[in-house]
Amino acid sequence: MEIKAKARYLRMSPRKVRLVIDMIRGKKVSEASDILNFSNKWAKRPIIKLLNSAIANAEHNFDLQKDNLYIKVIKADGGPMLKRWMPRAFGRAGAIRKRTCHIEIILDELKKDITEESTVIAKKDKKETEAKNQESKKNVSEKKDKKKKVLNS
Repeated sequence: MEIKAKARYLRMSPRKVRLVIDMIRGKKVSEASDILNFSNKWAKRPIIKLLNSAIANAEHNFDLQKDNLYIKVIKADGGPMLKRWMPRAFGRAGAIRKRTCHIEIILDELKKDITEESTVIAKKDKKETEAKNQESKKNVSEKKDKKKKVLNS
C-alpha cells in the first residue's frame, strides 16, 4: 500500500533539495528521520515536515505502524521560476532565476512474509540447479567413456 505526500512550490532550488533526499531514499522511516535530524543542510526542514505528514497519513488513513514503513520513492522536481533582473554594467541587465521545487514522497509497508518466501524459493532453486549440474556431469562422463570404448576398439 503506497502512501503519498507532496510539498509544492517550495522556494528552494531542486538541486539543493536532491542533495538531502538522496541520503534517505530507500531507508526505513525512523532511520531517515534520524539522518535528517543530524543533517546540516537547510533543505532538511521541509523534507522533515513532509516525511512527518506522510507518516501521519499512513497512521490515520491506513492504520499502518510507523515501524513498518520505508521510503519507496522520493523526488524533487523543478517548479516555476521567478524571473528577476539585476542591473549590470553599461546599461545591461542580468537574469536572476529564483527557483522553486515540488517534492513528492511515497512510503510503502515493509513485507517480511515476502522476503521469507523468496529465501525459501531461492534455496529450492539452488537445490534444483545442483541436481541438474550433477546429472549433466554424469552425462558428460558417460559420453567420454563411450568415446574411449569406440577409440579402443
